[in-house]
Amino acid sequence: MSDLAALRDLARTFLARESAPHQQRFREQGHVDRDFWRKAGAAGLLCLSIPEEYGGGGGTFAHEAVLLEEQARGMDSSWGQAVHSGIVAHYLHSYGTEEQRRRWLPGMASGDLVGAIAMTEPGTGSDLQSVTTRAEPDGEEYVLTGSKTFITNGYLCDLVIVVAQAPGGITLFVVEDGFTKGRPLKKIGMNGQDTCELFFDGVRVPAANRLGEEGEGFAQLMTQLPQERLIIAVVAVATIEAVVAHTLEYVKEREAFGRPIFGFQNTKFTMAECATAARIARVFVDDCVAKHLDGGLDVPTAAMAKYWTTEQQCKIVDECLQLFGGYGYMAEYPISQAYVDSRVQKIYGGTNEIMKELIARFL
Repeated sequence: MSDLAALRDLARTFLARESAPHQQRFREQGHVDRDFWRKAGAAGLLCLSIPEEYGGGGGTFAHEAVLLEEQARGMDSSWGQAVHSGIVAHYLHSYGTEEQRRRWLPGMASGDLVGAIAMTEPGTGSDLQSVTTRAEPDGEEYVLTGSKTFITNGYLCDLVIVVAQAPGGITLFVVEDGFTKGRPLKKIGMNGQDTCELFFDGVRVPAANRLGEEGEGFAQLMTQLPQERLIIAVVAVATIEAVVAHTLEYVKEREAFGRPIFGFQNTKFTMAECATAARIARVFVDDCVAKHLDGGLDVPTAAMAKYWTTEQQCKIVDECLQLFGGYGYMAEYPISQAYVDSRVQKIYGGTNEIMKELIARFL
């Protein structure tokens, strides 16, 4: 068995035991249990693509993709490990000093530290150059003032990478304490995913917590965003596949007018269209993953993947829900949960309108 296949089995077993039975409770409380992170760390499921010398799994993005797929197939939208392992850890590994890497990455790999990244502000979303959070130097420290919103893992986080305006331009800072967390935000979907507002009211941050030099933040963000968008695309295609499989099972069992729903031409055509789109999405995303592993995933292709797969995800989930009839509108059915969870995929990571703008720049 390959290491990826072994990881898939491990992830599937872990999620079936530690995640699936608790999804309703996670949704009600607005976040996973804090100890869930430590259990995942003990199982070796955090920071899979971070080198072993920093406590990580020593794998590649392919390993991250396997875990993302299994989480999506289990319809678990509560655990924010994609942000923690696939985004935050990579900012620290790519731009942190050796001391910073050794200080934070082992704790993230063990689950003792939960990571978040704070880009979005109440008045600024996709336009990252317009963030208003300020970082004013004061001796060997910076004083951060501002607020961030829609922050995944914000409620449970132990460290957060903050995008702020320093005198030299946009700069990233790792903030460990002194900030205020709002209550978990109420959303129409992804109710179990920890999302909140963060407030920085004169928070003092050591200069040693700055990632790179002043003014390097925007370039760092632009370099890391293709991986973030690929993560979203991986989740999209795995969700599409899970929903198509779930719907096929239902329409072949459910009867109407004396025969299975799958016996009607409309159902067959709908499922044929959805299965075809799922196959195309899988081939496209697998190609993007291969390019990323070789260091060749460019900005427009990552934007295409994020935009197109999430549009397909929302379209296919909607068409599949229709085949469930009234049951598709019942909250306890997985298809209804997939419906409300999918909608945000077209918004975060840069809205799909911004993705089209990026694509057009390279045409």
